[in-house]
Amino acid sequence: MKLLDVHDFRPYTVCMAKAGRPKKKPDTVKTEYIEMRVEKSEKDTFRAAAEAAGLPLSGWIRQRLRRDAKKELEDLGLPVAFLERLSA
Repeated sequence: MKLLDVHDFRPYTVCMAKAGRPKKKPDTVKTEYIEMRVEKSEKDTFRAAAEAAGLPLSGWIRQRLRRDAKKELEDLGLPVAFLERLSA
């Protein structure tokens, strides 16, 4: 039987930083969620395109949707809500 060497353990202190990604500012946190079903081949293709662009899948999808929505709405002379928020 192997005994634990208690000298290797360090007590937890309040000043120890928590590992992981830092919290985002409340005004930058995305709160809405879109659920969509796709075929496996579609998701694989989207993921490959996102990796090629150097983006996470959700960021790639959001970027493409924003680009296309902006074009369609501007072509119709309609306001683009996320542009209004960005310019405020």
